[in-house]
Amino acid sequence: MGEIENVIIIGSGPAGQTAAIYTARASLNPLMFEGFVAGGQPGGQLMTTTEVENFPGFPDGVTGPELMQLLRKQAERFGTRFVTQDVDSVDLSERPFRVVSEGQEYVAKSVIISTGASARYLGLESEQRLMNRGVSGCATCDGALPAFRNQELAVIGGGDSAIEEALFLTRFASNVHLVHRRTELRASKYMQERARANEKITFQMPYVVDEVLGEDFVEGLRLRDPNTGDTKNLPCAGMFLGIGHTPNTKLFEGQISLGQDGYIKTEGNSSRTSVEGVFACGDVQDSIYRQAVTAAGSGCAAAIDCERWLEAQQ
Repeated sequence: MGEIENVIIIGSGPAGQTAAIYTARASLNPLMFEGFVAGGQPGGQLMTTTEVENFPGFPDGVTGPELMQLLRKQAERFGTRFVTQDVDSVDLSERPFRVVSEGQEYVAKSVIISTGASARYLGLESEQRLMNRGVSGCATCDGALPAFRNQELAVIGGGDSAIEEALFLTRFASNVHLVHRRTELRASKYMQERARANEKITFQMPYVVDEVLGEDFVEGLRLRDPNTGDTKNLPCAGMFLGIGHTPNTKLFEGQISLGQDGYIKTEGNSSRTSVEGVFACGDVQDSIYRQAVTAAGSGCAAAIDCERWLEAQQ
């Protein structure tokens, strides 16, 4: 067994970096594994976001990668140590906790989980090619960008999340097309009524997206009726996915209490999990807000909870 760390942070998005800043300033000398995040890319979902206009302190906006670079630099300034590798496995059954990465075992008195969540996509080649060029997994993050204002936009999905995205986009778009593969929406009755009452929302049902059209930016969608096979082109300047998110919790299945939706359960208003000494923050435990600023706030809370727990233990 090597040196026992005070705290290991798994995940390097806004929540993890904020937790690192706070634990480092508290002289806990945190060790962060920054590789285990959405898509295996350090920095979380913001690394695939071109423009961030709603993070406090940046009146002219900032790119996602630039924001994450600044947060990492700040965490490093206070003494955070980084391991740019994926975590292969964890053992939370006893203390000290064990984290294995590339065959090497690390041990820690406490663990902060900030592995985030991944937006679900359709899996189309054209969708991947036009990511951040009209394709987005977050309307509240990107919908207000100049490229989408007064344009025809499309939201994919039929649940409450999709309708929330569509309603938000009506503030900026000339029209929003809600594309759903079934003849009936899955959303709650209340949300359906709100959508149908909004004159800016047009329903495209039942249709699935076969291809995202455009070379340098989204120009439209090729839709197919799954029942008849008939196709049509839908002109639009943006496609927003509203088919949910998947929390990155596979590492912790069977070791920590998860909700039915797979998100980590935390106690009350705290970041404490079902395992004493293990804390969770950011999108991995937040299925509601999913914003960079709320993730950062919960990372601060996790760091404070962790610091107080370690102090009580010692």
